[in-house]
Amino acid sequence: MTTPSRIPNVLTIAGSDPSGGAGIQADLKTFSALGTYGTSVITALTAQNTQGVTGVHPVPADFIAAQLETLLADVRIDAVKIGMVASLEVAEVIREALSQQRPRWVVLDPVMVAKSGDVLVDEAGIRAVRDVLVPLADLITPNLPEAAVLLDAPRVLDADAMETMVPGLLALGAPHVLLKGGHLQGERCPDLLASAGVSSWLEAERIATDNLHGTGCSLSSAITACLAHEESLVSAVQRAKVWLSQALHESGRLDVGRGRGPVHHFHAWW
Repeated sequence: MTTPSRIPNVLTIAGSDPSGGAGIQADLKTFSALGTYGTSVITALTAQNTQGVTGVHPVPADFIAAQLETLLADVRIDAVKIGMVASLEVAEVIREALSQQRPRWVVLDPVMVAKSGDVLVDEAGIRAVRDVLVPLADLITPNLPEAAVLLDAPRVLDADAMETMVPGLLALGAPHVLLKGGHLQGERCPDLLASAGVSSWLEAERIATDNLHGTGCSLSSAITACLAHEESLVSAVQRAKVWLSQALHESGRLDVGRGRGPVHHFHAWW
């Protein structure tokens, strides 16, 4: 009788989205869809739907610390994804917990800019992400507006200029960067995966859909799940992008809200 392979345990540290398309809910769906066991630590409650956010209720830092301490004392975590963190105190709580019991992979999705272009965190929140969480991460996954905020620089408008942002992003302390080009115009979505002295373009077809709610959350979570399966970084990013493209392609089968709908996380199953 063969021993079944061990299912990886993954953790998301992020805010809650009642509409289910982004944040904790999207992360847990993604983890499950890609064959991992999902756990979560909630940093904020939000009042939101597919049309926007109407309120945010941050979870106190000491209770975030309690969630992390209790979970990590019991459950082996193979990889962790960190989403939106808006305060220095919470960033330091996360750094302390993961420094004491560090998973093999830490993926940071530096959620700081809404699809509308509005910056979601204040200067203190930006510094917390840049100075505390980026150096903690193995991989960061900023889109172009987020990269511009991290570097305090103008947003680039073409794929060629994306390469000029990479040295500055790597200098912030994470050894790997996935700079996402979804905000560019054109039929392709070029992402740039870079490490010290090495970079590669990973392209995908642009899917014609308005169901874009939670795409960044879902991609970073998909990468985290693939890394937890002990895939290489390049393989994990490539497989996550293929999965997300199909989730976008199948998103029209869902009927969720009257705004930007979610991707179809379980497209392979139903």
